[in-house]
Amino acid sequence: MKWIAVLKRHRIQLGIASLLFLVWLFCLPKPLFTTPTATVAYSKEGLLIGARIASDGQWRFPAVDSVPYKYEQCILQFEDAYFYKHPGFNPVSMYKALQHNLTKSTRRGASTLTQQVIRLSRGQKKRSYLEKLIEIFMATRLEAGYSKNEILQMHASYTPFGGNVVGLETAAWRYFGLPAAQLSWGQSAALAVLPNAPSLIFPGKNDTSLLNKRNRLLRKLHAAAIIDATELELALLEPLPKKPLPLPDYASHLTARIAKEYPGQNIKTTIDFALQGQLNNIALRHHQQLASNQIHNLGIVVLEVSSKEVLAYIGNTPNKKTEAYYVDMVTAQRSTGSTLKPLLFAALLEEGHLLPNTLVEDIPTVINGYEPKNYDNSFSGLVPASSALTRSLNIPAVRLLQDYGLEKFYHKLEKTTLHSIDKPPHHYGLPIILGGAESSLWQLTSTFAGMANTVNYYVKNSSQYRKNEFQLPHYQKEIIPKQGSNQFSPPFLGAGSLYTTLQTLRKVNRPEGDENWYFFDDSQALAWKTGTSFGFKDAWAVGTTPKYAIGVWVGNADGEGRPGLTGITAAAPLLFDVLRSLPKSGWFSTPYDDMATVQVCTKSGYNATPYCEDSLEELVPTNGKRGAPCPYHTQISLDQTGNFRVNNACYPLAEMQQKSWFSLPPQLEYYYAQKQSNYHPLPPFLDGCSALNNDRIAFIYPKKNETILLPKGFDTRPEDVVLKLAHQQKDAKVYWYIDHTFVGETEHFHELLVPITPGEYTLSVMDEEGNQLSQEITVATASTD
Repeated sequence: MKWIAVLKRHRIQLGIASLLFLVWLFCLPKPLFTTPTATVAYSKEGLLIGARIASDGQWRFPAVDSVPYKYEQCILQFEDAYFYKHPGFNPVSMYKALQHNLTKSTRRGASTLTQQVIRLSRGQKKRSYLEKLIEIFMATRLEAGYSKNEILQMHASYTPFGGNVVGLETAAWRYFGLPAAQLSWGQSAALAVLPNAPSLIFPGKNDTSLLNKRNRLLRKLHAAAIIDATELELALLEPLPKKPLPLPDYASHLTARIAKEYPGQNIKTTIDFALQGQLNNIALRHHQQLASNQIHNLGIVVLEVSSKEVLAYIGNTPNKKTEAYYVDMVTAQRSTGSTLKPLLFAALLEEGHLLPNTLVEDIPTVINGYEPKNYDNSFSGLVPASSALTRSLNIPAVRLLQDYGLEKFYHKLEKTTLHSIDKPPHHYGLPIILGGAESSLWQLTSTFAGMANTVNYYVKNSSQYRKNEFQLPHYQKEIIPKQGSNQFSPPFLGAGSLYTTLQTLRKVNRPEGDENWYFFDDSQALAWKTGTSFGFKDAWAVGTTPKYAIGVWVGNADGEGRPGLTGITAAAPLLFDVLRSLPKSGWFSTPYDDMATVQVCTKSGYNATPYCEDSLEELVPTNGKRGAPCPYHTQISLDQTGNFRVNNACYPLAEMQQKSWFSLPPQLEYYYAQKQSNYHPLPPFLDGCSALNNDRIAFIYPKKNETILLPKGFDTRPEDVVLKLAHQQKDAKVYWYIDHTFVGETEHFHELLVPITPGEYTLSVMDEEGNQLSQEITVATASTD
């Protein structure tokens, strides 16, 4: 019977031991620490560029992955010299502490660093002998499950250093303005002793006590031969921290964005620390200038073209007192102004609709009631497409978009990074090309980077493209974007059309002071475009080199427009200051495999015909070979003097001379001749040789399908309206009729002032040679809605 009782007793003991083992085995929560951490952003070099406080109001950086040697030696000598030898608790220290506490009025602790980690993980509960036993029990489990280095890292990460400063890395920045790895012996010793005494929780107070504690620790380090006499002497002379310092904030809006997208994490960004600092200073200087015109906000982003890495990110002016400072203008959606015009130009080149210098129409235009205007309210009649782009003319852009097709262009945009242009095409209409859509600096700059690298990649990779070339930028160093497999079809437009577009944008006139940039060796070429939204609310300047894409936005975050808030005056100077801060990157290589040589008419920019007197070879996108022939050069018959046109019905065929002539339709000629002094209209017909040709006359106002609007409040009394037409013969006399009733005649300048009331009429004209033209017109009262 006795052996049965012994067996039962052993079973009970074994059961208790097993239960205790299970409790011990699972006593540590996972994770050990669940407290929220701050969001911390570093540059690509590993330098702190900003941080945002944890959700519980504590400055607690994410856990460190290593403990600097100097701090490790200081904390071990001060708190736990046998850390690497004990199993989680130190019996000798515990016995000495108990003996001290029983015999003396002061209190002495014996907690190891491992026990302190357990205490920190349990929320630093009130001290008691029971709590101490629990700490010892859990400390042994911590030692069994984690390495000494991991335990030391946890201690350094979660130790409070006074106020709301938690963790070694946070304390190093808040008290010394340095990363923990750069702390000196004196600084490391000060932080090692700081959490030990509550009365020293705020550096700057009780400096004598803190100084004595630190110096005793430094002397202990010297006695242990950890530092030599010189290091001790220098460390003793180091000053103590006075008060917490503000954390670095070099990229405020990017840090705020990271805190929103990756809260509580350590993020190593792609930001170039030196460049970010330079651009902060540039932005501050420009803001001071812009503020005098009550322009308060700006945004800058710089991308590395091939990788789409963000090298600099300024979401707003660095002056935190600025109105609407906290709005991130890099991601804000704003009217795009004229910044989409290069994309339309490239699309037209891609399909052979025009060549770089094809003449495009710049005349008064009304399309379904929409009447675009050029910035200077002038008309050129015809202008080379490249010039229309570099001068940012609105009327040619709208007319070209109408010819190309709104929906077709919209679907091209879908292949870029302009993802915010997501409403149906009819929502935007033709004004999309003049700023009728909204996008962000983030999206627009990455689209320019995609254009640039399409050319780069095509040239360097056997005339192939990357499937995912058009991607939004990324700011995390660890992320490698998936650019997709190689393919022979372009992801957006071909290298030839994009290269030609970038070549054209290189010629955009730079702002005052930079006009002669090409004369200076340290200047670099840039393909760039400005944009100004309606009402002078947004000023853009976006450009790219083969290596860097730069985007600049200037304006007021609240949408207030200001005189002078234009792309060329407000944004471009800032763009070129940014450009000067970047290394030179040469220019794009020519993508010959996606280009062809064609004979181009010098005067019209179209494919040359036999009637073009002057032509030249030009390298154009491949589809330029199938472009339209020149429509403006024709062959005419002249008399022997060469002063009059003739035909075989009135003049001997043997005496005629044939000549090529650059001739425009009347409406184009009317405006073109005003800007081009070397333009020669067709000679008049020789007496007796004239032929009826209504193409010689064209109405300027009102145009076909255009309604004449009279002022609101107009009663039954007639209102004067100016009617205008163009005639190819300068000295022609024209007779005007309304509903077949003669109302006047004009000569040389064909503008007629007539009184008229609302209604529908037939407007007719006839010249002395019998050439006639008529159209139906509508006169209505203007609405004030």
